[in-house]
Amino acid sequence: MMVVKKVVFLSMDNLAGFECYDSLLFEPLEKLGWHVETISWRKPGINWNEYDAVIVRSTWDYQSDPQKFLIALENINKSLTHLENNLSIIKWNMNKSYLADMQDKGIHIVNTIWENSFLQEKLEEYFNLLNSEEIIIKPNISANADNTFRLNQRNFKNQISNLKSVFQNREFMIQPFIKSIIYEGEYSLFYFGGEYSHAILKKPKENDFRVQEEHGGKIFPVNPDPILKSLSENILNKIESIPLYARVDLVRTNDNDFALIELELIEPSLYFNYDSESANRFARVFNDRMKNNLL
Repeated sequence: MMVVKKVVFLSMDNLAGFECYDSLLFEPLEKLGWHVETISWRKPGINWNEYDAVIVRSTWDYQSDPQKFLIALENINKSLTHLENNLSIIKWNMNKSYLADMQDKGIHIVNTIWENSFLQEKLEEYFNLLNSEEIIIKPNISANADNTFRLNQRNFKNQISNLKSVFQNREFMIQPFIKSIIYEGEYSLFYFGGEYSHAILKKPKENDFRVQEEHGGKIFPVNPDPILKSLSENILNKIESIPLYARVDLVRTNDNDFALIELELIEPSLYFNYDSESANRFARVFNDRMKNNLL
């Protein structure tokens, strides 16, 4: 008789307004002897010792209270359960300054300026420093394009009040606006246990620049060019340990080269619905990792 093991998908209080495809994992995991429960990371009083594993999944709102989120993860990590992705990787990946670490390791990232607080007099300089007519400003800790501003040299002064409000005492990053996101899109390659699974191309809706489905972005399954796979695998090789799941986001830069724009290791969107075998792959990789963890 198969022993049923228990795994939690860590989520949020209310997923209304968010796209989540984790239900596609239920059947493959059940076939491998796993019972799945979905629990909000904000829910108090959970005895995590009752579960064999916790997988950080649809925690879309962690950026609204990152310290509380970390405390919740640390409590899980102190228990007898097994946390994926691991706490060290999640801590590192929560702040987008990880991109600077990747750059230091030789990875080509989108050109970025890092700031700790907003100074109005520096705003105009960013266009010149990045040699770009348009720029993107967003928090270091963010998700789903929240508090992301697209500015050009004609309209940026109209946003100063909003920028002050959002970034006055907050780390943020400034990048050139990558035009290819509009006409080509953003590539996402998914890896489970370090092995390639599938890929998609995300494009914004008309008159927008945000590629997320929640903002009307369009998603297409793609068979990525070998160059994209090679770049992605080189990026993953720079991480301290192989994560259960990773999403590598690449864009064609204004210099017609590909660059890392995000490396998502706390990622709700693994798009199992765009590849019929991806949920089975994820379940097998997770099950194998747990077998090794329990040896």
